[in-house]
This record gives sequence, structure tokens and C-alpha cells, in this order.
Amino acid sequence: MFSPKTILVPTDYSQYSDKALETAVAIAKQHGAKVYLLHVSAVQQQCTVDYCIDAALLEQLEKTSMEAATEMMQEQVSKVPDAGSIEIVRDIKRGVPYEEILKEQAARKADLIVIASHGRTGLLHHLMGSVAQKVVHGAKCAVLLVKG
Repeated sequence: MFSPKTILVPTDYSQYSDKALETAVAIAKQHGAKVYLLHVSAVQQQCTVDYCIDAALLEQLEKTSMEAATEMMQEQVSKVPDAGSIEIVRDIKRGVPYEEILKEQAARKADLIVIASHGRTGLLHHLMGSVAQKVVHGAKCAVLLVKG
């Protein structure tokens, strides 16, 4: 029987991610596992085609973004029943979401990723791609896809 000990839960703070975290906490509680909650913030570009943001302003925006992400992560964990009964390690990274998720899975040696699917279909799915889909295809461990 599969008994995960290290569970990675990527979050974008959506209601879908809330459900994925709830599911991961239930699994962790049942198997005595540790949960790693990960948020990946996209890297802010300093310049576009014809305009550049001042480096100091960009640094301040990134600092504010990290502070907000930390608060949102705390809020998300506080909404989950039984979250206090297991160990939840929180982390925030910058980068391309699916790439950072896969790097974190390897670094933490996670044996399960519990990730939310927003359920986009059609043109929107093809234009935006799916982080969950890329994680499913690239993961070196089991992936549980949670639909809202």
C-alpha cells in the first residue's frame, strides 16, 4: 500500500488550492506525513518593449509581493481543519511555477504531489497551458490532481 511521507502541495491561494491542501492534510494525518506548502511567484520583468521600471521600485514591489504571499499562506493554512495536527512547512519561491514545483519535488524528495486543477478547457487551456498538466508529466513521484 502506498504510504506517502513527504507531500508537496503547490498553492496559488485559490479555492481549488484550498481543497488540495485539505486533501493533503487528510492524507498526511492518516500516514504521518509532512506537508510542504509551496507558492511560486512569477518573476517580475523590469523592462517591456518600450518601458523600464526603476530597479528600486521593482525591489519594493517584490518585497511587498513576498509579504502578501506569506500572509495569504498563513490564512490558507488557518482555514484547514486538522492543519495543526501535522507538520506543514511553508515556502515561497520565484520563477516559472511548474519548473519550481518540479525542482522542489526533487529537493524535498516528495513522494506525492497534491495539486489543484482549475478545470480550464478549450481555447483558454491551450493558450495558457496548465501548470498541473506540466507537473503531472514532469513529476518523478505520484501526483494527485484535485478538482474543485
